[in-house]
Amino acid sequence: MKIKSGFKMRSVGSDHIVIPEGKQLINFNKMAALNSSAAYLWEQVVDKEFTVEDLSRLLCEKYGIDEQLARTDAERLVTSLTEAGIIE
Repeated sequence: MKIKSGFKMRSVGSDHIVIPEGKQLINFNKMAALNSSAAYLWEQVVDKEFTVEDLSRLLCEKYGIDEQLARTDAERLVTSLTEAGIIE
């Protein structure tokens, strides 16, 4: 899967928001708030193909959490971004 073109993450203080740009801006439903670990994942995979396993591995490496927790968190992020129409 991949983050669709036309979406950018913006950070204001400790808040991270994914917003549409250009033609995507017409649909304001395609926005998402990210916590710091989701923002980290976004930065690591933007403009790249990735899998849930890739995201899980990144979480394990960065935060030292167990694989099952990392996979659960990665799956939630993918579900959320897919439902918002941000990844394909």
